[in-house]
Amino acid sequence: MPPSPPERATAPALLADLLRDEVLSGRLGPGTPLREEDIATRTGHARHTVRAALARLVDERVAVSEPYRGVRVTAFDDADVVALQQLRGALESEAVRLLGGQHGPRWPRAVLAPVREALDALAAEPDDDWPAVARAHASVHRTLVAAAGSPRITAAHDRLDAELLLVLVQVRPAYTVAGLVREHRSYLAAVQRDGPDAVRRHLAHSTRLILDARAGAG
Repeated sequence: MPPSPPERATAPALLADLLRDEVLSGRLGPGTPLREEDIATRTGHARHTVRAALARLVDERVAVSEPYRGVRVTAFDDADVVALQQLRGALESEAVRLLGGQHGPRWPRAVLAPVREALDALAAEPDDDWPAVARAHASVHRTLVAAAGSPRITAAHDRLDAELLLVLVQVRPAYTVAGLVREHRSYLAAVQRDGPDAVRRHLAHSTRLILDARAGAG
């Protein structure tokens, strides 16, 4: 029996990808209205397609829909950032705990290889393209979580991906690419040695940097 052809992306999915890229690149800033009519005019899509695409972004929490105000790019306050980091920390801590239970304090090369490849990809990003750096940084954490082999934890963590990227894109913490790579290579060693405690330390540090950057931007 021949393999089924790959499923074609729908028009709402493709438009959602376009709009998400505009948001996560910083071209559409926090609080920017996402008006159906304007988007339909500039992209050539029907209003119902635009409506479906915006619903996807709202579901991802990249955008918010408010009565009488329509849809806007999500704008985070400090409490949102802290809550998001706490949820991320719970998922990443459990993934690391599972990895420690499976492999002890020295994880095998097959487990470490994808994370190291993600770190190499991060090292290749230029300092002046922060959205690309933020995506590569998120990939390191996403790959580490996936290494635990828990489909539910991976899926839950993946659902946070767009929100986490949006936090970083909306305000750049005090990071360079070289600094991020050094920090995350140390982090990879620390999670093997210290387990969830290393996750809590790492995310507490990154939360402070994000909040400090937000305060400076304000």
